[in-house]
Amino acid sequence: MDKTSKPLSVLLAVMTALALLTAAIAAPILCRPFYYAHIGPLGLEERTGLTRAEIKTAFDEMLDYCLGAGEFSTGVLKWSERGKSHFTDVRALFLLDLRVLACALGTLGALAYFIWRGRMRPAPLLGRGPAFWAGAGLGGVFLLTAALAALDFDRAFVVFHALFFPGKDNWIFDPAQDQIINILPQEFFRNCAILILALLLLGCAALAVFDLARTKRPAGREK
Repeated sequence: MDKTSKPLSVLLAVMTALALLTAAIAAPILCRPFYYAHIGPLGLEERTGLTRAEIKTAFDEMLDYCLGAGEFSTGVLKWSERGKSHFTDVRALFLLDLRVLACALGTLGALAYFIWRGRMRPAPLLGRGPAFWAGAGLGGVFLLTAALAALDFDRAFVVFHALFFPGKDNWIFDPAQDQIINILPQEFFRNCAILILALLLLGCAALAVFDLARTKRPAGREK
């Protein structure tokens, strides 16, 4: 009979939740068309007097830097050393997210191989598998977070920056000095948050359904 392990279940649940969380965060970062799709609806050309090509170039150069490539630049837009320092902080967070995603996926791959080769299975936790607890735990936390943020997004935006950039105020831009902020309106960040939450909840629901279907299958066979 295969051996079962509760620590293995806990590790699988944690790594699955980490992989889903960091993948959802990476989606609006890596999917540049998501930003491009906002240029028209948010009226960025009219707001700034820039062409669509200039906006895309400024965004792409800023994001290239945040993803670890090249020197900081924002196309034809002016920027200050203070503004650049914020994007250096953002760069560290973006790269951390991608590294955690890679580590979580690598760990899940190694665990899957271990289970396949070592004949050890994750033990049920309160009758449910690790996929269920990864989805339920992560989904519960982010539903609560989303509910609080929806009450006052402006306040949530400030709290987010206070948490992830403690003791700093370089994220408060002067539009005349750091013109990149003119093409990054708060509506775009709100939509990024909505996309991340939607991906998280879809992923959490898929994990829960997968676990429920998996646990029902043996009973169906016995009948």
